[in-house]
Amino acid sequence: MQVRLIDIAHARSGDKGDTANVGVIALQPAWYAVLEKYLTRDRVAAHFDGIIEGGVDRFELPNLMALNFLLHGALDGGGTLSLKTDAQGKVYSTALLRMVLDVPDAEARAAGLPEAL
Repeated sequence: MQVRLIDIAHARSGDKGDTANVGVIALQPAWYAVLEKYLTRDRVAAHFDGIIEGGVDRFELPNLMALNFLLHGALDGGGTLSLKTDAQGKVYSTALLRMVLDVPDAEARAAGLPEAL
């Protein structure tokens, strides 16, 4: 089943120098396990391929039902140096929420995930 990230999580992003920081929080406790399993570092790196110049780090915060991603080389030098329109990385959360996750049907149904239209 294809599941839109925006339907199962919310996100917030900002800048840390030349690195964008994106926090993704499950909307329901049961959905955190899906995020933990399918929203991988490699999947996020592929989603932002050609947009960020460095690697991606992922940190798990199960007590908050959240994942935190650091997107290195995302801000062209950082807020005060960058000529990018979004020098503080505020739209990376919105961009990440546009991702669609492929979750096996049985697992998606068991978690009560909404199917992408």
